[in-house]
Amino acid sequence: MYKSIRIGLLLFVFATYLGMAQETEDIGTETVTVTKAYTPTVSDAFKIKSMPNLNDSIVLQKKKIEYSIFSVPVASTFTPNKGTASRVEKTPPPVLFNSYASAGGGNPANVMAQFYTTREVDRESNYTIGLDHNSSRGNFDDVVYDNTFSNTRLDASFKKRDRDLDWGADIGVQHQLYNWYGTPSGTFDFPPNVLVEIDRKAARQNYFMAEASGHINVEESVFERADLKYRRFWDSEKSGENRAIFNTGLVFPLNEESLGIKLKVDYVSGDFENASLNTVDNVQGIAYSNLLVGVNPRLIMLRDDLSLNLGINVVFGTDLENNDSDFYIYPAVTASYRLLDETVIAYGGIEGELRQNSYYGFVEQNQFVSPTLRIEPTDTQYDAYVGIKGQLLPNLSYNLKGSYMAENRSPLFLLNPTNDSRAANEVYAQGNSFQVFYDDIKTFGLFGELNVDVNRNFTLGINAEVYDYNTETDNPAWNRPNIQGSLFMDYQIGKKWFAGANLFYVGEREDLERTIPTSNDTQITLDGFFDANAHVGHRLNDQFSIFIKAANLANNNYQRWANFQVQGLQVLGGATYKFDF
Repeated sequence: MYKSIRIGLLLFVFATYLGMAQETEDIGTETVTVTKAYTPTVSDAFKIKSMPNLNDSIVLQKKKIEYSIFSVPVASTFTPNKGTASRVEKTPPPVLFNSYASAGGGNPANVMAQFYTTREVDRESNYTIGLDHNSSRGNFDDVVYDNTFSNTRLDASFKKRDRDLDWGADIGVQHQLYNWYGTPSGTFDFPPNVLVEIDRKAARQNYFMAEASGHINVEESVFERADLKYRRFWDSEKSGENRAIFNTGLVFPLNEESLGIKLKVDYVSGDFENASLNTVDNVQGIAYSNLLVGVNPRLIMLRDDLSLNLGINVVFGTDLENNDSDFYIYPAVTASYRLLDETVIAYGGIEGELRQNSYYGFVEQNQFVSPTLRIEPTDTQYDAYVGIKGQLLPNLSYNLKGSYMAENRSPLFLLNPTNDSRAANEVYAQGNSFQVFYDDIKTFGLFGELNVDVNRNFTLGINAEVYDYNTETDNPAWNRPNIQGSLFMDYQIGKKWFAGANLFYVGEREDLERTIPTSNDTQITLDGFFDANAHVGHRLNDQFSIFIKAANLANNNYQRWANFQVQGLQVLGGATYKFDF
């Protein structure tokens, strides 16, 4: 026992001494360098067991179930067939015919006829023949002269296409019959007791045309398509005209650009037996002969969103009848830029040309011109325009354009004066025909257009134009409207029915009534007019269909040209037959 006490005291003293030594002794400092980054880890958290223990006095025990299969052999007689792919029902291709004939008639004694056929000579060539006829006997009660008209045209063409070359030839003939029936009011106001026999067919005019043309085109060559056309035009008043037009060009690739050169030669000559109706005496006829030779070099640049055409148009024009010639230089710059894919495309340009005029061209615009015209080319100094176009929706497209044009010798249709000294011998000298009046005009124009393709069976379009004219003579721009617009639509109603309509509006125009030699001038204003036309048809089968056409649905007796009223409501019915010829 004493021994244990002695050992315990010694241990207590030794521990006390160590504690006192630690309080007084300085053990110093030491720098510890960590050589491994701290990478903490997440220990697995405690998870609740999916099957917790139930501290219930009653624990249900699952009953052990043993399954056994009672297998009985069954004899099988099934024999599988080979699989076959399902067939998709194909829509049968439309039946095509190489020819069709159409004919119809209506009031007032209107007749129309059309024929067209195309046939293959071999795999590389074919020919076509087309005939078109329209005529009417008219029904104006207050018109002295006949107002019948007729227009018949026959065309034929042949085309051949080889691997690297295609060429073709065309011929055409045309006959037109019109009457100068638009005499001013009061021209034939005879007393009731005076019986006057008037030759109602005296104011008849016949136009005849024959033309031939050809073209040739070489694929993958610097040589562009070449076209040559010759036309002979004459009338029953001993007037005649010849015209020849030649166009060709070359294109040379230059890296990402290309250099092009166009060449054009345009020649027209003709004569009228009688002098202008602005002269009292019919002393000498009118002859004209104009030759235009033009060269158009251009640099064509095409990028992803940009298309640029930089060029000039150099024209040599000569009046062979009067031995007068001159050089003309015009700008020929066009550009388009895709701003927003197909939604917004900006375009613009400034172009000019020396445009050839002809007797045939004037008759196509106004059939009531007199055979006493002065034919001169029009000097379009520049035509500057800028616009945007594109598609607002997949089925809705638009086009907006503003333009400013300056023309010298711009042709205007002006009513011929009533020439009392010549009216007895020339029936068109009774104020019932038109002349061509040339004026220098600056024109500011706005144009807008919308086209809607609702689906493959329905299309709708509307456009409008507004113009402001400034003439050198301070006269109105004779017979040119300041506003005009049109609306058209086509509707395929199922597989059997189809319909369409065309509506247009032309604003007011100015003209001038005169009398020679008294020089009694009266400016007149022609009212604007609205016209509506429609048609509907039914296909009885793949070959035969019937149709009805109606013109001037509003039955407006408006005047397209001064003193020349148009027919009222016209209804025409007919049929079309397709066949293989």
